[in-house]
Order: sequence, then C-alpha cells, then structure tokens
Amino acid sequence: MNHVVCVKWGIKYPSKYANVLNSMVKRHTTVPYQFHCLTDDANGLDQDINVIRLPNDPWITSWWSKLWMFAPEMPIKGNILYFDLDVVIFDNIDPLFTHTGKFNIIRDFNRCRIKDWKLSNSSVMRWQSGTMDYLWTEFKDRSAKIMQQNHGDQDWITKRADKDITWFPDDWIRSYKWEMIGYKDTKLLTKDGKKWFKEPVKIKPGNRVAVFHGSPNPMECGDQWVIDNWK
Repeated sequence: MNHVVCVKWGIKYPSKYANVLNSMVKRHTTVPYQFHCLTDDANGLDQDINVIRLPNDPWITSWWSKLWMFAPEMPIKGNILYFDLDVVIFDNIDPLFTHTGKFNIIRDFNRCRIKDWKLSNSSVMRWQSGTMDYLWTEFKDRSAKIMQQNHGDQDWITKRADKDITWFPDDWIRSYKWEMIGYKDTKLLTKDGKKWFKEPVKIKPGNRVAVFHGSPNPMECGDQWVIDNWK
C-alpha cells in the first residue's frame, strides 16, 4: 500500500496547506495511495484526509515532530512518501514512489552553491514502514542531547541515516528561490501582503516539485506560477 503523509504541528501553517497538498497530489499521480495528516489539530482538514493524532509528548514540537513518522507505533504500513507542507507539486510524481534505495531524501539545496554538498533536506522523503524506526527510537532515548547537537530534524537524519540514504535526483525536487528563481541574483518584491521575484521561474526537464524554504511561502507568494499551481 502506498501512503502520502504530511505533518501539521502548531500554528505556523493553517489546515489549508494540508488540503492544498492533498489536491496537488491528486492531480499529479496515477499511483493508488492514501493521504494522511499527522497533526495536533485536525480542525479545517478536508474530509478525505485521514487524520493521525500526534502523541502529546514533550519532544514532539516544531520540526522535530516529523520524526514520529518513523516510530514503530505509527499506524501506517507500506510505502510512505512524505512532503513538507510548504511545497508546490506541479508535475507527475509517480517516480518518487519507486525511486531506488532504502531511504530517499533530497540533497540539501546548498548544492547549488557548494560543490559535492553532502547534507540532506527532509522536505521530501520516501521509505518502507518499519525500516527506519531507529530515527525515532534513538531520538526519543536521547532527545535533549540530539536537539542540542543538531539544528533540526534533517541534521539528525543526515548524520544517523547516512548509510541508508539515497538522494532523489536533484532535478526532480528543487528550491523555488535558490534554484528555480536564483535568489542571489533577484529582488524580493512586496505589495498588498504578497511577495514575488522579478525573475520568472525556470523549470528544468524532470522538475516535479518546488520547495519553499524561508520566505516567501506558497500562501503569501504572488508569483502567478505559484498561484496557478498551489491550489
């Protein structure tokens, strides 16, 4: 069984983000799947989204809450494809369900600036349930120390899962502002609460997903390309 999963914790992203992600996945895959949202607040989620309540544990907070996806007690069995809420899916994602390797993740977007960059970005991941449990169980046992030694979940994942990681092809999933726009060479404009870049988006062959780390996020972005696809 194939599963698409997102995590919504706290108030940073409203339910609309999960609902739009669900809609984008529907438009851009032919693979049978079930859509799930792991959350502490299910208010506003569309009825066809399967809600999985996050445990009320003190270490499930901020981006660290994503690690509970790897917990043995997580009630999903099969092939899991995870997306952060701040992505735009605009082309077919079928290959993401079957890419080779035990654990698929993005090569971090500093790859566009630093040759042979080795860190990973956890905005999109794929694995089989039960194969990566150690990412949660070891974190739970040493959560305070791990959070002290790592800036976020993807730093912990990069270090601990290094022998299991196979990166998705770089061209499949790209940074909206660093790679598809070119953040260092463009100016972010703001008007009426919307933000956009002067430069048009550049889509390479094979590019399927755009990741919106930092500013702008998809809801506040006034780029017509984002408006046309984030819905």
